[in-house]
Amino acid sequence: MPAKVRKLSRDEARRIAIRAQLLDVDRPSDLMTVANQLTFLQLDPTAAVAPSADLVAWSRIGNAYDHAQLRQAVEHDHTLFEHLGQDTPIEPVLALLRPMADVGLYLAEMAELASGTGRVGQWLQANDAFRKRVIKQLAASGPLSSRDIPDTAKVPWESTGWTHDRNVTQMLEFLARRGEVAVSGRIGRERQWDVPERVYPGDIHVPSVEEAARRRNERRLSSLGIARSRTTAMPVEPVDVGDVGEPAVVEGVKGEWRVDPAALSDAFQGRTAFLSPFDRLIHDRRRALDLFDFEYTLEMYKPAANRRWGYYALPILHGDRLVGKLDALADRKAGVLRVNAIHEDVKFTRSTAAAVRHEITDLASWLGFGVQTA
Repeated sequence: MPAKVRKLSRDEARRIAIRAQLLDVDRPSDLMTVANQLTFLQLDPTAAVAPSADLVAWSRIGNAYDHAQLRQAVEHDHTLFEHLGQDTPIEPVLALLRPMADVGLYLAEMAELASGTGRVGQWLQANDAFRKRVIKQLAASGPLSSRDIPDTAKVPWESTGWTHDRNVTQMLEFLARRGEVAVSGRIGRERQWDVPERVYPGDIHVPSVEEAARRRNERRLSSLGIARSRTTAMPVEPVDVGDVGEPAVVEGVKGEWRVDPAALSDAFQGRTAFLSPFDRLIHDRRRALDLFDFEYTLEMYKPAANRRWGYYALPILHGDRLVGKLDALADRKAGVLRVNAIHEDVKFTRSTAAAVRHEITDLASWLGFGVQTA
């Protein structure tokens, strides 16, 4: 019998999404609670206010969060691991930190990649001796940075972009995607590479590829609350969830959704939060429009004269609405958070304005800065 289709108002759909992303009034108390529910934290080098992973954690936990907790989790506690998915752009400063408890779900995918015969597989086959030397060196002396590993490629990697002839970097990236090497940590932005036996736990259950794909969809739906079954493919992390969860329709929005039945609840109490431009609540721009009537573009790649909201504007969540953007930059030399503008998508009430000002003060305090308003 087909599952009953849930009928949701847009208010209900928004609240499901907000609760699933830990952005309601019930704040989590620690980093791993956040990482386990969100399923990953995205590393990004831009720190116009703070690095994205730190902003995501702060917006959930609050000022009790310390950025040192992230390194502790990766390098010492080994409760997070660094992962690049199959469709992630090969960029050394961009990666996902996932809960170590999920590593088997991605090792299943890695094993499948290892049997690939496409361009990457052909390059690795042509450089099999190089591959074996890299793994042997890491086993003997790891962790190592890419600069510590000699380039002995027989066939160079050809590309029209920055990866052209960067054979060591490419070899490490491809082997990581196949589960043959792993990132053990970073020194600054530079990855430290090692053999997976010293990074991943020894008692990992690796399911079948099909089971792993379904479980990843279940985990993704749990983190989003509500999502499309199929939608446009996106790099880094998909935004669709297949046929997991239950079918749902949202009043006033075309098409069918999938909803996590565990996320259905009448109880909701919102709060005010500033979001990273890469936050999963707004990362799917189509969903943000459908559910929140919220338009957003990261404008740091635009000329200054063409920006509507600012170089690294932070979306503003208030209650169950996305109400505007905060144009602010951290001036570390001066020790101030410079607030250039607060863009109101809807006219702020007195209480909304007060809540936003209070959140600015909290953000500056967390950064250890004062506030300077333009």
